[in-house]
Amino acid sequence: MSMTSEGTPVTADVMTGVYLPGDSTAVLRELAVPEPGPGQVLIEVGASGICGSDIGYIYHEHKGHRGVDGPAYRGVVAGHEPAGRIVATGPGCRRFGSGDRVIVYHIAGCGLCDNCRRGYFISCGSPERESYGWQRDGGHAHYLLAEESTCVPLPDELSYVDGALIACGFGTAYEGLRRIGVNGDGDLLVVGLGPVGLAAGMIGKGMGARRVVGVEVSPQRREWAGGLGVFDATLAPEPDAEATARLVADALGAAGALTAIDCSGSRAGRSTAIAGAVEWGRVSLVGEGGTLETEVSDALLHKQLTLHASWVTSLPAMAELAVNLARWGLRPEHVVSDRFPLAQADEAYRLAAGASKGKVVLLPSEGPGR
Repeated sequence: MSMTSEGTPVTADVMTGVYLPGDSTAVLRELAVPEPGPGQVLIEVGASGICGSDIGYIYHEHKGHRGVDGPAYRGVVAGHEPAGRIVATGPGCRRFGSGDRVIVYHIAGCGLCDNCRRGYFISCGSPERESYGWQRDGGHAHYLLAEESTCVPLPDELSYVDGALIACGFGTAYEGLRRIGVNGDGDLLVVGLGPVGLAAGMIGKGMGARRVVGVEVSPQRREWAGGLGVFDATLAPEPDAEATARLVADALGAAGALTAIDCSGSRAGRSTAIAGAVEWGRVSLVGEGGTLETEVSDALLHKQLTLHASWVTSLPAMAELAVNLARWGLRPEHVVSDRFPLAQADEAYRLAAGASKGKVVLLPSEGPGR
């Protein structure tokens, strides 16, 4: 039985975890509640999000199930978007203690390379790098053993569900929007209104974008996004990017958007983001997968566009985002369309991999649940 740093016992020796065998199922297994070692904390998980990258690379047995080296999935408890409450600390913990509410940055890096020292654990090149839910046990369980160095304070104004969304999707969107300097000087175009696109729209409003327009293929997702009070317009794409860009311009009453972000990860979506940007515009690419194909002269050079590619975010930026969301009065959990207990993880993953309108989140059947 584990003990908290204040001597209060953790009330379970065994917990349930969710595993992804790679056959488009999510299975439940029992495992021992871990005890924190030096520099580690034990977190009672309040919420754990389901990420599209887990669906594409692990759930459907794609690249994540190949081999045991590097980024391959190693058969651990899934889930890299957790938030919860610390219930025990190991020797040497200095910043966080029992009772603290935290978000977990989903990569544990070596801590010594240049990327780690900048807070970009995601880009750590060391063999010691481990991703929660990929190479070490993740957040789809009642408890999570985490490195104290990967914890981010969760403001009291935000829920555990808010924190779980910040842990990946909202952090990814924030980094992409920071790179292109979204502010009140211009409008924002968001292409792809899945969970990351919804996050980009909400954060863009918080950062001061004058108007936010979204483009999305799925009628269901367009309807869901349109009801969030974030987007000034949600548009269905035309067969070609230039025609879609004209729709965007009409919706904005301008030549296009000063800033644009592609969250679709598709060739058509990236072309739309580029076509929808005005002269001297700034375009951010955050969607995984696919290809980028564009005419160069008219589409890029003559419009003087700046393109940024961004992969997740840094730990300091994630902490900054949590504070900003609380200050802006914005709640990430509003983009959540479905919540499930761990016992229904298989149903939750089927929905997330299929026709979910917004974000799908797992809530432990025991624990904080706020």
